[in-house]
Amino acid sequence: MNQKQKLIVLIGPTAVGKTKLSIELAKKFNGEIISGDSMQVYKGMDIGTAKVTNEEMEGIPHHLIDIKEPDESFSTAEFQELVRTKIDEISSRGRIPMIVGGTGLYIQSVIYDYHFTDAPSDLSFRNMLEKEAEEHGQDYLHERLRAVDPESASRIHPNNLRRVIRALEIIHCTGKTAAELQEKQSPELLYDTAIIGLTMDRELLYNRINLRVDLMLEQGLLEEVKYFYDQGLKDCQSIQAIGYKELYDYFAGKIDLETAVENLKQNSRRYAKRQLTWFRNKMNVEWFDMSVSNDAEKKFAEISKFIEGKLEIRANT
Repeated sequence: MNQKQKLIVLIGPTAVGKTKLSIELAKKFNGEIISGDSMQVYKGMDIGTAKVTNEEMEGIPHHLIDIKEPDESFSTAEFQELVRTKIDEISSRGRIPMIVGGTGLYIQSVIYDYHFTDAPSDLSFRNMLEKEAEEHGQDYLHERLRAVDPESASRIHPNNLRRVIRALEIIHCTGKTAAELQEKQSPELLYDTAIIGLTMDRELLYNRINLRVDLMLEQGLLEEVKYFYDQGLKDCQSIQAIGYKELYDYFAGKIDLETAVENLKQNSRRYAKRQLTWFRNKMNVEWFDMSVSNDAEKKFAEISKFIEGKLEIRANT
């Protein structure tokens, strides 16, 4: 029997402190970091996605950052394939792969043995939906999906017609949503995995999110988003990211800047809440509370000890 590859997964809501901790853990465990964020794949979307800077990396290799143009789509299945290849590459170098991020479904798809192609298909139904899209528009089909599978609709952009149709086809053929089918698979972990979750007092986390938005604006978020807006980039997956869609409304003259910033903060807080709910319900996570700021050294020691015990590895001293 082949021994499973070792893998560290560091998850948690936005602004909880994953980036800094991941660098320290990578140094300690001879690791390389794979981004587990669905939006950091896009080139030029740096400030709004809180992308790690070269300086912050401190020489630790990072993967799956800046691999897509902003007008390209990116799916869970593509992420799954790319990350599994990276895990093989990193492991072959005798280093420990680490997935770090907050996009729950993407990370879950990698570490568990999910099969995206198992659901049956119905070509005549698919052709019928394609005709409906031609007659009534893509938004019409997306609204149909939202009515029966709001979770998939929230992830799939209306312009990604192929994925909208596939999600509707799965329900038509099985009577179940894609997420429900995944749960029925009851897959095992593919890797020898230590899953670490960072959490924080809700009010403290929300304050950190609000401060992070203010800092992003100081760093030039408005200019970053305005560049894409002026390029005519719209109706694509990347611009649905929090931090971009709100400011697009401002540039389009739909709302004033103050409202756009407040919407951005509110949407970020709501997203953090959804992230925590997802991780708690879908994954077997060892949680560490990062609320006490002067406790960082102690928490790092606790997390390191957990990794050593779970993966049976020795850290660099």
